[in-house]
Amino acid sequence: MGHLDHASFGWLTPVLSYVMACIGAALGLRCTVRALGATGRSRRNWLVTAASAIGSGIWTMHFVAMLGFGVSGTDIRYDVPLTIVSLLVAMAVVCVGVFAVGYGKDRARALFLGGLTTGLGVASMHYLGMAAVRLHGDVTYDPALVGLSVLIAVVAATAALWAALNIRSPVAVTIASLIMGAAVTSMHYTAMFAVSVRVTPSGTVLPGATAMQFIFPLAVGLGSYLFLTSAFVALSPTSREREASASAQRSVESVVPQGATGP
Repeated sequence: MGHLDHASFGWLTPVLSYVMACIGAALGLRCTVRALGATGRSRRNWLVTAASAIGSGIWTMHFVAMLGFGVSGTDIRYDVPLTIVSLLVAMAVVCVGVFAVGYGKDRARALFLGGLTTGLGVASMHYLGMAAVRLHGDVTYDPALVGLSVLIAVVAATAALWAALNIRSPVAVTIASLIMGAAVTSMHYTAMFAVSVRVTPSGTVLPGATAMQFIFPLAVGLGSYLFLTSAFVALSPTSREREASASAQRSVESVVPQGATGP
């Protein structure tokens, strides 16, 4: 059996992965809150942004954590197409979940379906990402820990969507995001502790890309996207601010004609 190291860079990758999970959760919650206060095309656009933020945050968390993953006795490579598929799956399934909440008539039913769908999507993203790992040996999983990781993913997703429906204040969103980030990170490491590797020494070159060749640049790109989108959301006026601005504009337009006098 190969010795598995889940933090070969020390606390750097666990802490950084947690930060990315929190940023994705916070941004997704804020966008969902904006969506629930909007209508028509604006609601759809906010929900799409929320899904991309949560999906990107979870995927980035996973693969930032994977930068610290190592197995003694073998190199590790990643199948590039399958890794990209895991990102697309994360975004697509999270999108289904937030749209279920954003447009659902029955809040309880929408929350259940959205949480279940999103949680299973998060778990699918993780195990697709693990399926993209290439090494000299065989990977096996502890079924009990796999089941626990899926359960954590579903509960975390449901809690996040509940927070999006019921929490409005920035402070509460921040606290919910920290809890959501902890839940997602716990899901990842629970799933990783389910992994065992039986190394088969070999001199053949493994197919795929190293983490630094592919995962690191993509994670940096997605992280930059999350930060830029966070700035956009922070600078965008809320529905209340738009209503207040429109009301003030109407007041000005109604006063100006009355105060205008001719010679």
